[in-house]
Amino acid sequence: MQTKVQKQLPPTKKRSSLSEKTKEAISGYIYISPFFILFGIFGLFPMLFSFYLGFQKWNGLGEMEFVGFQNFKWILTDQLFWTSLSNTLIMWVLGTLPQLLIGIILAYALNSTLIKLKSFFRVSIFMPYVTSTVAVAIVFGIMFNDQEFGLFNLIAGLFGVDPISWGTSWWGVKVAISTMVFWRWVGYNTIIYLAGLQAIPNDLYEAAVIDGATIRQKIQYITIPMLRPIIILTVFTSTIGALQLFTEPLIFIGRTYREEGLTVVLYLYREAFVNLAFGPASAAAIILFLIIIILSTINVFIANRVGR
Repeated sequence: MQTKVQKQLPPTKKRSSLSEKTKEAISGYIYISPFFILFGIFGLFPMLFSFYLGFQKWNGLGEMEFVGFQNFKWILTDQLFWTSLSNTLIMWVLGTLPQLLIGIILAYALNSTLIKLKSFFRVSIFMPYVTSTVAVAIVFGIMFNDQEFGLFNLIAGLFGVDPISWGTSWWGVKVAISTMVFWRWVGYNTIIYLAGLQAIPNDLYEAAVIDGATIRQKIQYITIPMLRPIIILTVFTSTIGALQLFTEPLIFIGRTYREEGLTVVLYLYREAFVNLAFGPASAAAIILFLIIIILSTINVFIANRVGR
C-alpha cells in the first residue's frame, strides 16, 4: 500500500494590516506630536479654561461660583476698562500705524541701488527686534525721565520747552510707550517689506521705464499692488500685537498701574493677579479677543483694497 507523503509547506508570514502609506502617516504624526501636545497643554487648554472662567467667580484658591454674564456686565460698566481700551487704541495709532508706513519707505530705500553698505543697515534696523523688551523699556524709561537731565527733556529744552512729565502726564506716557513700540518693531516690518520687494520681478520695472513711468507711478502701479499680500500680513500681525501691549507699559509705569499708561492686557493682569478676580479678568480677555477679531477684520479689509 502506497502512502502519500504530503509535502510540508513553509509557514506563511502574516501580512501587516497597515499599508506603507499608513505607516508613514503615523510616523509623521508621531514626529509632530510634541508640538501639538505642548500647544494643547500650554496654549489651547488655557484659552478654553479662560472662556470657562469668564462665567465664574473665583479668586484662584476657593471654589468656583457660576455667575453667568455678571463678569461681562461688570467689565463693560467699569470706566477703567474703557480707559485702558482707549489708551491701547491711542498707542496703536501713535506707535503701530507709523511703523508700517516708515517700514515701507525704509524697505524701498534699502532695496534701491543708491544705498551702500546695505547689509550693515539691514542688520542695524533689525537689531531692536532681537533686543530684550525689558531692556528696551528700561533704557527708554531713562531717556524719558521726568527730570531735566532726561534725553528728551534736554532736547526739548534746546527749543525752550519746559521739562515734560513723561511718566505722569496723560499724553507723555502714551508718547513714550508708543515710541518704544515704534523703535522696536519698525525694523521687523522693514525686513518683511524688503523681502517682498526683492520678490517683485525686475522685468516689471524695466518695462515701466521703457513706457516712461515715473518713480511715483512705479510705486503706485507696481510696488504697492505686488506688496499687497505682505501689507495685509503686517497689518494683521501688528494690530494683534498692538492690542496685546503689555511689557512696555508695565516696565515704564511700574506696579502703580497708572491710568495714563494702562492697557487692556495690563488691566486684566491687574484684575487677575493683584485683585485676585480671575472671573472679570477672563471676561476682559474674552472681550479683548472679540475686539481683536473685529479690528483685524476691518484692517485686513482696508489693506486688501490697497493697490487695486
